[in-house]
Amino acid sequence: MTPPRLDPLLHQFDFACERLTGRLTGPVMDSGDGSETRVGPLTDEEYFWEPVPDCWSVRRRADGPGARATLLAGAGDWGRDAASYPHPWPPPFTTLAWRLSHLSEMLTLRAEHTAGGRALTRSDYRISGDVTGAVAAFTAGATAWREALLSVDDTALDTVGYCTYPHGSDAEEPFLDIVWWVNQEVLHHGAEIALMRDLYRARQR
Repeated sequence: MTPPRLDPLLHQFDFACERLTGRLTGPVMDSGDGSETRVGPLTDEEYFWEPVPDCWSVRRRADGPGARATLLAGAGDWGRDAASYPHPWPPPFTTLAWRLSHLSEMLTLRAEHTAGGRALTRSDYRISGDVTGAVAAFTAGATAWREALLSVDDTALDTVGYCTYPHGSDAEEPFLDIVWWVNQEVLHHGAEIALMRDLYRARQR
């Protein structure tokens, strides 16, 4: 049985993922008030759109990292612009591709460090170089994270360091707080992605 404290966070996560997926793929999305808003599917051109110079993005590994990045994170033929700490300041503006890849990687790795082998790193995660693969990666990551949540009990929710994800505050906080934070990441980056889609559409006009 799902711990009662987890239920509202699961519902929030599901709704946030549903809205983001609809915003990416169309043909309609939930506007938030129950009505449907028409939206076209994301294209590869929009996926890689750089609204300002020197964006961080997803790039072919053979091309090397972008401006102010020192490496391409991930595995495979594509990577995501990154740099060792401390990160560049002010932070580089990131493309829709970068943001969606970051979100999908976080969900996948946190799921694995909660209910899997707890060994995957960013270097193991394969970055998608096209919209179809990127949307599929987000769906897979969201599904894996949700399944991981369904495996926990009340004791796990109160356990500090229950998730061993190495790139956040997981080692210092109760797992329930990490669940809350993951929701905030989906809401936060989902809103950014929605805004970038709006800006791209306005630009074409």
